[in-house]
Amino acid sequence: MQTLRYVVFRDLLLAMRRRADVATTLFFFVIVASLFPLGVGPDPKLLRVMAPGILWVGALLASMLSLGRLFAEDYADGSLEQLVLAPEPLTLVVIGKVVAHWLVSGLPLVLISPVIALQFDLPREAMATLLLALLLGTPLLSLIGAIGAALTVGVRGGGVLISLLVLPLYVPVLIFGAGAVDASAMGMDATGHLSILGALLLLGMVLAPWATAAALRISLE
Repeated sequence: MQTLRYVVFRDLLLAMRRRADVATTLFFFVIVASLFPLGVGPDPKLLRVMAPGILWVGALLASMLSLGRLFAEDYADGSLEQLVLAPEPLTLVVIGKVVAHWLVSGLPLVLISPVIALQFDLPREAMATLLLALLLGTPLLSLIGAIGAALTVGVRGGGVLISLLVLPLYVPVLIFGAGAVDASAMGMDATGHLSILGALLLLGMVLAPWATAAALRISLE
């Protein structure tokens, strides 16, 4: 746990030193979500129908902006090789970096999502479901994205490759996350969608750190 706390604190400290990069993710989500009401018009019924997909796609794309920096800076200064050679399990280091990534890029999206949802005239029940769905889904996006970031570390044009690798894996998260909000907005029970999101998150917490650690070792060979 000491190693985990050290990795999380270190990455958070580095993130706070580049606040512009952190703010870019949040501003991107706000801008993308705000442009749609301006483009499609003020019809409340149309906005309520489109809201789940728009908000989830915006959150998904925003979370991808910082994936390229997840391991790139450690690789550039040589500290990533030291982490791989350290006696502590590499999966523990990966978990710490994913937690820090979510705290910097995922949690702000979760907190601001109810405010953005007001533009789409979502009912309170749907806003609560959106908050819970993002709380379950955004950590899973970070876990999946870490695998793509590990596979492309040190590769020229890695940002494009990360998108090609992780976007297909993001599809189930998008479907069930948006489906939960849509069901709640129509007055239906969203428990099934949220349960599947929770199950996917548990599966990702078990498998993704191991897969990311293996991908890092392969990329550094």
